[in-house]
Amino acid sequence: MTFAPADLVRMLLSAVIATGCLVFPGSQTGQAAPRVPKKVETSGLELITPKTQKAIDQGLAYLASRQHEDGWIGSGRYSQNVAVTALGGMAFLSAGHTPGRGKYGENVQEALKFILSHCRPNGFIKDDKNSYHGPMYGHGFATLFLAEVYGMSPRKDVRKKLEKAVELIVNTQNKDGGWRYSPKPQDADISVTVCQVMALRAARNAGIYVPKDVIQNCITYVKRSQNPDGGFRYQLRRGESRFPRSAAGVVALYSAGIYKGREVEDGLKYLMRFLPRPGAVRRRRDHYFYGHYYAVQAMWHAGKNYWMDWYPAIRDELLRRQLPNGDWYNDNICREYDTAMACLILQMPNNYLPIFER
Repeated sequence: MTFAPADLVRMLLSAVIATGCLVFPGSQTGQAAPRVPKKVETSGLELITPKTQKAIDQGLAYLASRQHEDGWIGSGRYSQNVAVTALGGMAFLSAGHTPGRGKYGENVQEALKFILSHCRPNGFIKDDKNSYHGPMYGHGFATLFLAEVYGMSPRKDVRKKLEKAVELIVNTQNKDGGWRYSPKPQDADISVTVCQVMALRAARNAGIYVPKDVIQNCITYVKRSQNPDGGFRYQLRRGESRFPRSAAGVVALYSAGIYKGREVEDGLKYLMRFLPRPGAVRRRRDHYFYGHYYAVQAMWHAGKNYWMDWYPAIRDELLRRQLPNGDWYNDNICREYDTAMACLILQMPNNYLPIFER
């Protein structure tokens, strides 16, 4: 069978487009076209209403106004905190701003400089000037931030520090498969564990090596932490289920590559008991933003009815709770932390951060 030259050209062009390898002017020969974040089914950007975008813009402006000259974001006992700074940086990344690029590109760059300056030779990311609860929380969020930055704009200096941070996480996993407050392979809890597994997943997505047995041991730990009601207890020994830790538990499974199965379905059903509703009474200091940061990720990965029920509900609740200055405050941590979490939740449909991609 023979083809006319014009037919061959059309066939070749169709094949190139179908494989996503169309070369853009100025790109290297054979390099795939830049990936564009996908809208998810009918649950994409249309869920970010003009009112929602206004709230996001005000929240990001507030975070930018609270950033200090040396890059850190936070206040009070969470001043110079690597976790709050990392979450603030991720809030900017979620809006499409990368180091040095975009309206908040300089804010991302300064946050990155602060995090990099607090990477110790052994890989531990920690601020020495302030003593706060659970330094491995800070390390996990900071490592996640580095991985997201590296995944969006690869830099050798970031990769070097990221590899060391991942190495520390790998070396401090305990015999049960989890992590605890300090970088020591001793005790473990579900909350700190999910911070580390998300950081590992983000790093692996960015091309950093993560041993398979570390992830497999983590899966075992998380599954053992689930209660019969579908929720998750804080540690392996007996304990009740709670919404924040259960949302984290489900996301830990997703981050470890478990997308289906009884544990995931039972966890989602448990979380749906806490679907935001107008007029619901929320106690202060109940880890509200922490819980919803993970819950919206769980529903995003679950998709379909879970996502379409959950996101509009938490979106509308956050819009009602935003304060006049554009910030949020509920968890008695600091306003910058709550505002960063709220912005991350509201911007989930943007699908810009690699760690949130399905």
